[in-house]
Amino acid sequence: MKFRSDPSVIRGSIAPVITPFTAGGAVDHASLRRLIRFQIEAGSHGISLGGSTGEPSSQSVSERVAAIRVAAEEIADQVPFVPGTGSHKLDETLEITAAAKESGADAALVITPYYARPTQEALYQWYATVARENPDLPLIAYNVPSRTAVDIAPETVRRLFTDFDNFVGVKETTKDFEHFSRVLHACGRSLLVWSGIELLCLPLLALGGAGFISAVANLAPGAVARMYELWREGDLLGAGELHYGLHPLVDLLFVETNPAPVKWVLAQQGRIASHFVRPPLVQPTEASILRIRALLAEGGRLTAQI
Repeated sequence: MKFRSDPSVIRGSIAPVITPFTAGGAVDHASLRRLIRFQIEAGSHGISLGGSTGEPSSQSVSERVAAIRVAAEEIADQVPFVPGTGSHKLDETLEITAAAKESGADAALVITPYYARPTQEALYQWYATVARENPDLPLIAYNVPSRTAVDIAPETVRRLFTDFDNFVGVKETTKDFEHFSRVLHACGRSLLVWSGIELLCLPLLALGGAGFISAVANLAPGAVARMYELWREGDLLGAGELHYGLHPLVDLLFVETNPAPVKWVLAQQGRIASHFVRPPLVQPTEASILRIRALLAEGGRLTAQI
């Protein structure tokens, strides 16, 4: 929890690491440790675990907590650790968030509750409860309406940011670029905003974003981190070249539902023992694998950039 006292330093490329499983479907902690070492060595500025790319909805609370503890131990304060701790159930969210805090997480990424379609007042009360229960843990809302069927409004973010000192930011995974601007306009530039949309990562920085939590960092962590660094150094041309160079890998992510394509590539590279994904996801079809191979041939040079 080295960075917990000053969440403003949690910036740049926060890699949302997949949750590797064995061929039999169990959480593979050994592969998880290897992935974290790979990310840190490649230059990722932080590690996340248990967001959408980590298949949290197919895991039990105990599995998620165990993975968070393993990750925290492996990271060992080398970079900020921002695990996803949210669920569609409040009791589970509170339990996982408390476990993350005890494990030494620097902040918690809490998804908007999915399926129920809560109102904005309900969302406020949900996050307010998590904030009150964990007053010394920075909280980041995870807004991903394509998966949750609810969009946390800029005004709701403003209320939370105003009312709770430990509500520090939001991960915005929406293609509505106006939404990014309205959130920052409502809250001010001291709110930390990360992009979860790969092709909006670089543009968000111009609005005052803190960085990105982008699934493509699973494949090209060095390139994604360097894109942020080049922007910070004022090399907009270099950052732009990486942005466009990453396009094929971004397309690869979504040949089938993320993270199935990523897991297939990581298994082929020997970084994880199996490309197993839990139901309702399935492993890529033969047709999809052909497409994945083609995109990897087009953008794969960035997967080796460290």
